[in-house]
Amino acid sequence: MSLGIAGMGWVTPLGSDLTGVWDRLLMGETASAQSISSPLGRAYHVLPVPAEAAARAPAHPRLRRSSAISRFAVVAGLAALEDANLKLDAETAARTALIFAVSNGGVIYTKRFYHEIVESGARAASPLLFPETVFNAPASHLAAILGINGASYTLVGDGAVGILALKMAEDLMASEALDHCLVVGAEEADWLLCDAYRKWRLLRSAPPIQPFQRPPRGTILSEGAGAILLSRNGDIRLEKIAGGTNFRRQSEAGDALGNIFAELRDGEINLIVASANGTFIDAAEHAAMVRNCPAARVYAMKGALGESVGASALWQTICAAQCLRTQLVPPNLHQIREPAPGVSKEPKSNEQRRRAIVSVCGLNQQVAGLQLATT
Repeated sequence: MSLGIAGMGWVTPLGSDLTGVWDRLLMGETASAQSISSPLGRAYHVLPVPAEAAARAPAHPRLRRSSAISRFAVVAGLAALEDANLKLDAETAARTALIFAVSNGGVIYTKRFYHEIVESGARAASPLLFPETVFNAPASHLAAILGINGASYTLVGDGAVGILALKMAEDLMASEALDHCLVVGAEEADWLLCDAYRKWRLLRSAPPIQPFQRPPRGTILSEGAGAILLSRNGDIRLEKIAGGTNFRRQSEAGDALGNIFAELRDGEINLIVASANGTFIDAAEHAAMVRNCPAARVYAMKGALGESVGASALWQTICAAQCLRTQLVPPNLHQIREPAPGVSKEPKSNEQRRRAIVSVCGLNQQVAGLQLATT
């Protein structure tokens, strides 16, 4: 089933304006890191969302004591609706579904809730914080603000969860009862997550993230949200989604991604927006691309925006759509055959339709991908 992208929105370490952030990426800007400390005595670098980007959240009772993840999700989701010029009234809201994708989510707030009890006793822990420990809290807030009382789901996974959420949206949109499906993914950076990724030997001690370096040097966690509004119309078509599979060992990631590319590849592929982030993922994606799309250009977005896990796959999809719309690719390209620096026009295709693949490999060993095309 081919669906259209009707609207997009994001909250990133470079801001939350769709065109503004895209222009900054085209100029080769990268987000600034901030050091956060843990009670274990370590300091970690993360790429946070600037305060002004999250401040675009509406004044709503639901958001008074909500998590940062929820605020990011609301700002991105409302921006996607605005981008589509869609105003939800009772009738349109009833024909709109919501899917929220997250990886770490409420773990952060479970930790904070527990910490308050340990430090100050059970009476000091606010009952208003407890609901934020539930993974579907952001979906609940966003659905309430939008007036969506129908289909609302939360998916929990690794960096591939955004693609799986889009796949679920495709399945839901097979019903004639729905006109739109809003897919939102969000994540918050926290010392607890940094400590876990460090113990898994996946975290770099300080920026920059350098995708496709050999040997890999580790990633930097970031935060934010991405939102994509799907409909049956749109100038960018979501042609295929490969829901993917899991791999058992890091050495098997390349073969797993190769199967994703083989499933998605249809006609000439002009561009690949990769999930390379300075870890084992980079070599796996490179190997899969050499076998399946050796002539394609490769844009590794995480070098500029960081690894936002639950939000990253939707950021990649938004970047791919923007590349197709503007026919421009940001300068930090990875050329499989030979380098091509600078902001560049995409290569002309012999076909009228232009295509891009979004390749995703999660750090918890799941692969997925999708193919976008111009109409």
